[in-house]
Amino acid sequence: MSLTKSPPIRRDPPAGRAGAPALRGAGLLAALLLLTAVLALSIGVGARQLSPAEVWDGLFDSGSPAYPVVHEMRLPRTLLGLLAGVALGLAGGVMQALTRNPLADPGLLGINAGASAAVATAISFFGIATFNGYVWFALLGAAVVSVLVYAVGGGRGATPARLALAGSGLNATLYSYVSAVILLDSASLDRMRFWTVGSLASAEPATVAELAPFVVAGLLLALALARPLNALALGEDSATALGARPARTRTGAIVAVTLLCGAATAACGPIVFVGLMVPHLVRALTGPDLRWLLPYCAVLAPVLLLGADVLGRVVARPGELQVGIVTTVLGGPLFLYFVRRGKVARA
Repeated sequence: MSLTKSPPIRRDPPAGRAGAPALRGAGLLAALLLLTAVLALSIGVGARQLSPAEVWDGLFDSGSPAYPVVHEMRLPRTLLGLLAGVALGLAGGVMQALTRNPLADPGLLGINAGASAAVATAISFFGIATFNGYVWFALLGAAVVSVLVYAVGGGRGATPARLALAGSGLNATLYSYVSAVILLDSASLDRMRFWTVGSLASAEPATVAELAPFVVAGLLLALALARPLNALALGEDSATALGARPARTRTGAIVAVTLLCGAATAACGPIVFVGLMVPHLVRALTGPDLRWLLPYCAVLAPVLLLGADVLGRVVARPGELQVGIVTTVLGGPLFLYFVRRGKVARA
């Protein structure tokens, strides 16, 4: 009988796990290609019909009759939709991970309402009417409501139901305040009537340039929090054992959501359901791993927002439907479907 030790048996990893990163990477590339197509569609479609050749000339030939239309209206609008989509998609993904609530959304939990109430105050009581002026009000309003919802919902012991109730209560109160301000101040009504439903129509190059730093800062912070939030999903003790710092992670997540939601709401108004729908759709592709989920959200949320904006321009020609109305019409039934059919994925 031989006493020589037999070589260890090598076990190959399951094919699905070994191929998952490659499949996710290919999916992200496909999402980027889809985003590129929607960006082109957003620049090419508008109230004034232009041929592809005219749009091309309008992009690169300053002497073209289409140049002012493309550069002063459609390009800023498209870039604003891109930045706002990135902000809302990431904010929804981070918030669902932080609260462990699959129904968490900046709109449903009142954060957009906090920014809206602060902007309404800035416009009505301080006469501020530019993005650079009231973005700080929006950030402050979003931050205050984020902390209030988290505290009223139970802090570390918060449950999805308590967070939803706290957010719904604050949401109703703040939007009642916004409605009262608009009704009592006709000048504010004129300035806010499109902004309050969520719109990209008033996009300007200056607004895009001022919004970009806030979105980039929120984007980098959200992506940096992907691994700590993954650890936090395992529980306080497990996260600490893995080297994460739960308190710092929560604070960073609240700062990221405040930057993203506050800036996007200040520029476009309160746009709901984008931060709710996109993480659900993405989670079916990537699973709960935030290292993949957040990049997918950052790419696919602008696809949804810009697609809704293009749809609003097409179906209501020669006028248009504001993008906030379109996302509500699309998102409301989908939200009810998720709840009714029990299709809400676990965050």
